Amino acid sequence: MSISAATRLRLGVNIDHVATVRNARGSGYPDPVRAALLAADAGADGITAHLREDRRHITDDDNARLSAELPIPLNLEMAATDEMLAIALRHRPHAACIVPEKREELTTEGGLDAARQHNRLAPMIRELVGANIRVSLFIEPDPRQIEAALSLGAPVVELHTGRYCALSGEEQSAELRRIADAAALAVKNGIEPHAGHGLTFDNVLPIAAIPQLAELNIGHFLIGEAIFDGLAPVVRRMRDLMDAAR
Repeated sequence: MSISAATRLRLGVNIDHVATVRNARGSGYPDPVRAALLAADAGADGITAHLREDRRHITDDDNARLSAELPIPLNLEMAATDEMLAIALRHRPHAACIVPEKREELTTEGGLDAARQHNRLAPMIRELVGANIRVSLFIEPDPRQIEAALSLGAPVVELHTGRYCALSGEEQSAELRRIADAAALAVKNGIEPHAGHGLTFDNVLPIAAIPQLAELNIGHFLIGEAIFDGLAPVVRRMRDLMDAAR
């Protein structure tokens, strides 16, 4: 069954951890830009890359090359800092997803508190939107955070699915309902909802079936599975599962 453009759920592939493997040896390979191009050929609709303050995986050169060479949209994940704002405005990615960031964390821990950081985020979002960069806020599936995104003028939110992925049974079902309710609330308020963090072949179907979601961003799992099966087949399998859910 074909999926119409209106209902097709977009897949954003995060290639950060290709750079993690490269940086472990300080060599020039594996190349995250090559991985991004392979993912695009295999059916990814966009590429996500997180340029961290400490440059632990994606580097400034990676970001510049991705901006210049990608045939599909680049979603730059970034902390709410003056440095990252300047980089985004210089390279003009298709999208910028503002995420919380702590130096000591292994991966992004929970969503951005957009409500509490309103005064910090508001001028940054205005500048990004003014540069025709689609702004997304990575938040918890919480009505208070949806309301904050609306007041900030963010056109997109990405709902954190990490808690859903870590739970099981009734607790997971309850978290799934929370994500679905947040996605519906976002759409009701004119905000496009995305979702991501921790999604795998085993848990993606219920999330992908939420009709209001427009995009999933998935990275670490896909790069890990690519070690065994190759990046293109892994991206194609995730693409197939997402289409099956719709």
